[in-house]
Amino acid sequence: MAAGGTLRQRTGWRLTRIAVSLLALALAAYIGGFFLFTAELDRTPPVGIAQADGIVALTGGPDRITAAYRLLEQGKGQRLLITGVHPDVDSKSLKEIVPGSAAKFDCCVDVGYMAENTIGNADETAEWVRRKNYRSVILVTSTYHLPRAKLELARAMPGVEIRPYPVFQDTLHLDGWWAYPGTTRLLISEYTKYLLTLTYGRQSSLPT
Repeated sequence: MAAGGTLRQRTGWRLTRIAVSLLALALAAYIGGFFLFTAELDRTPPVGIAQADGIVALTGGPDRITAAYRLLEQGKGQRLLITGVHPDVDSKSLKEIVPGSAAKFDCCVDVGYMAENTIGNADETAEWVRRKNYRSVILVTSTYHLPRAKLELARAMPGVEIRPYPVFQDTLHLDGWWAYPGTTRLLISEYTKYLLTLTYGRQSSLPT
């Protein structure tokens, strides 16, 4: 019995060491991937982005809508879709956000109210692209959100060219993010959502 107990104990310790080693490797991979994720985020707006058929702005801050509307006024797309708008927000309220001429808003802006998360944004955009018969879109969202948003849109509308256009908030400190707890928490959260989306695809139900 003593020999059998010792053998079981050794086997248990061996399995524990293997589990701890695997956990350490997974943690190291997660941390390494996180640093790579943050390093590859755009720090500056793109220069001279090419014209596309349409422009899509994912809600989550007025800066995204403002940037997308400026691209529309510059002729970078035929129409602009603002996807994920809250049902209580009407077109009049959105007009107060955008710069420039309201006439451009009236003629060339579509507002989507169905999306509640990034997957919903992708589905709403894919339906809009299908109806308009577009083959290329400029995707406007926050720089930290672009990797996941582009992944979801690409899955929802394969064959459509997606040109990312990052937006930057004053409260987001990408350089030296580790010194800013709010930015650090946001980046960790977004990186985790990106990994889940990459792993589980469109089965994941994650907030924007």
